[in-house]
Formats: sequence, structure tokens, C-alpha cells
Amino acid sequence: MTRAARLDGARVAWRHSLRFRLALIYTLLALAITSVMALGVMALLLRSMDRQFDARLNERADVIAERFSNPARSLGVGLPPVGYTALVSPDGTILQASSGLNLKAGEPFPYLSQSRVPLLGVPIRTVTRKAGDFGTLWVGLPEEDLINARESATRALLLALLVTPLLMLPVGLWAGRRALTGLGGAADLADRIDPTRSLATLPLPDREDEVHRLLAAINRLLVRIEAGQAREKQLLGQIVHELGAPLTVLKASLNRAAEHTGDPDVIRSALVADELTFTTQDLMQLARGQLEMKLVWHYIPARTLQGRLDRLVPGTAFQGDWAAGILCDPDRLTQALRNLLANARRAAGPDGTVTLTLNETPEQVTFTVRDSGPGLPPDLGDRIFEPFVSGAGSSGLGLSVSRQIALAHGGNLAGSTAPGGGAQFTLTLPGAALNETDDEVSEELLDEPAILAR
Repeated sequence: MTRAARLDGARVAWRHSLRFRLALIYTLLALAITSVMALGVMALLLRSMDRQFDARLNERADVIAERFSNPARSLGVGLPPVGYTALVSPDGTILQASSGLNLKAGEPFPYLSQSRVPLLGVPIRTVTRKAGDFGTLWVGLPEEDLINARESATRALLLALLVTPLLMLPVGLWAGRRALTGLGGAADLADRIDPTRSLATLPLPDREDEVHRLLAAINRLLVRIEAGQAREKQLLGQIVHELGAPLTVLKASLNRAAEHTGDPDVIRSALVADELTFTTQDLMQLARGQLEMKLVWHYIPARTLQGRLDRLVPGTAFQGDWAAGILCDPDRLTQALRNLLANARRAAGPDGTVTLTLNETPEQVTFTVRDSGPGLPPDLGDRIFEPFVSGAGSSGLGLSVSRQIALAHGGNLAGSTAPGGGAQFTLTLPGAALNETDDEVSEELLDEPAILAR
């Protein structure tokens, strides 16, 4: 996955962004505050309306009861048409009743002891008063208006709770974008920093807020990282320089001993010294911040390459067509394949199998290294080819060097877990595609004993 693709993926994951989390928290807090305030206001409003209703009911009951306190004034006067009223005798029978109650004089009054009475599906709130010598005055008012007001307030509250997050979340996202603009730009700049080159500091915003403080701390960290990398590169360069001279002497001595004695162990040691020499050169290039290599091209028989690899990594099973010829840098290609085979042997263990298959077409030469080990770690992916990244406890430099060698040849190196298990690495090189002139050159190269002796 490219860096641009990773950045796009990070932008798509909006639900994980700091801006969205801040907006969500802002919205939830606003919703909580709005809910508490609305509930409080609604409770106060409904309580006030309830008190006003009770005051109105008691006031009317007092006014009507006052009319019966003077028998001379109330004699022959009917009950006023205010809500529902009834005059009940001391024995509990009806003396007078409003027409809406559908009760007749002389009947027992059924609602005297009830504070709320449902009449025709409408709740009625009631009070009683002493009506002088006549008995008890019963007065009731419908609560329909109060209930409608309570339902309207509840609907308004629910609407406010629904509209608040719909409005506050976009506002929070907009405010978060404005507040975190500097941080987002700094993140984009940080993503474009190439760690293999000189680390650049991030620009600081004009306002000295928390973002300014964070970016300043990151800049100080980058300065310390760059200083640490410089010290590490210097130390690595010194170590490689110190190893280079004795390795050169050892390589020359082993080569002379191999020519004089022909001992297989001495020949193998000379090849190992060659590999160590190339490894120190790669480390030197890595210490300089880049991995560059110069190739010396030869057209060699594949059998020659097979013999070198068989001596370097014993126990490798060779499959495919090894009777072909390969246009390559023999030393570098040997180094790349040797790294792959060594990793495969390490993963497969002493009792496992390691195979190297060669397939050649006019357009492409393919080397496939497969082992019977557990396969590649799924969490590493293509990062396994980065320097010092390893899933098997090794230094992690071999795969990176092998891919660089393949790329320098114009090919590539890819790795995966084989369908049947185990790791599988495929190194491809362009085909030789020799014409007649190239055939003459290749014949001259094959005639050189020095090339065949490698």
C-alpha cells in the first residue's frame, strides 16, 4: 500500500478522528445540558400551571361556598354554571347537581370522597367546602387543558432533544476543523517526511495554544531523533570500516588456499568470506543513508550458480531447468539467493525442506524459494522487506538487500505464504533476450575461467 493510499484510508476513517470525537463529546454534552435544562424548565412550568389550576379551583369553590354561608341569599338560587358542582346533604344525598353530572336530587352522591373523577373520559379535579347548614359543596374542574399543556411541553422537549444533536454535531465538526487546522496540516507534513533523509521540523502556528505546544515538542523530538540517527550511522560506519580490512585479508587468504588445496571446506569458507564482504558493503551503504550497488554483468550457466548456492546452503533441493544461462551479476545474485535460502533454512529447521526452483522464459527468469516452515507473519506484510524488520529473529537486513539486488537487475522480489503452508519468495529477473552479437560476447564470457570458477 502506498503512502497516498494510507493517507486516503486515514481520511476515510472519520469516526476515528480527533475532530469527530471532540464534536461527538461536544454534542453529547450539549444534549445533556439541554435535557437537564429543558426538564427543569418543563417541571417548573408544569408545577406552576398545576398550582394555578388548584388556585382557580379553590377560588371558585370558595366563591360558591360563600353564597351558601348566608341562607337568606342562597334560598331559591341555583348553582352557577362553573365546571361541575353539587350540593350534598349531611346524609350523603344530592340536594342540587350540575346537569353535566347526570345525577338527580335525592340520589346518593358517589364522588364526595374522590379528589379526581373521570367523567366522559375527561379527568376532573375536585375539592369540597362546607356549605353552612345545607351540607357539603362539591366543585370539580376538567383537567383537559392542563393535560394538553403537559403533552405539548413533552413534545417540545422531545423535539429539542432530537434537533439538538442534529444541529450541534455539524457545528462541532466545523468548529473542530477550524480548531485543528494547524494540527492536520502538521500531520500531513509529518507524513511527507522521509526518515532516510534529513528530518525537517514542522512549522509552528502563530497562536501559542495547545497545538503550538504539541508541534514544538514534536520538533524537539525530531531534532533528537536526527541526532541519534547521525550517531548510529557514524557508529555503524566505524564498525564496518574496522571489519572491512580484516575481511579483505581473510577473503584473499581463503581464495589462495582454495586455489592451492581445493579443499571443499576452504572453498566454502572463501564463499562465506565473499558474502561477509558484500554484507559489510551493504551496511556501509546503509550507514550513508542509501543502498546503492554497482553490478558487474556476466552471462553464466545456471549450474554454476547452483553449485555456489549448494555449497553455501547445504540441503537445498534444486528443481526446474538449471541447464539454462543467466545474464546477471553472479556475486550479487548469489548473495540475494543465499539470503533467501538461509532464511528458509532457518524457518524450516534442520528437519524441514527448502526448495529452489528455476523457470526461464525468453522474457523472464524466475527463482522460487519455498520452505516447510510456518509461513510469513501476517502482520508484517510488505514491511518484511524493510531494513531491520524480521519475523524470524534475524537481523532483518537480508530480505531488504535481496530485493535491492533484484531491483538493480531490473527485476523484483515478492514474498507470500504458500497455499500449502510455508513461506514462498519469488525473485524475477529480465530474460537475456540475446541477439547474435550478444551470443558472441556471451561465448567470450563463458570462455573465461575466472567466471566459471566463481
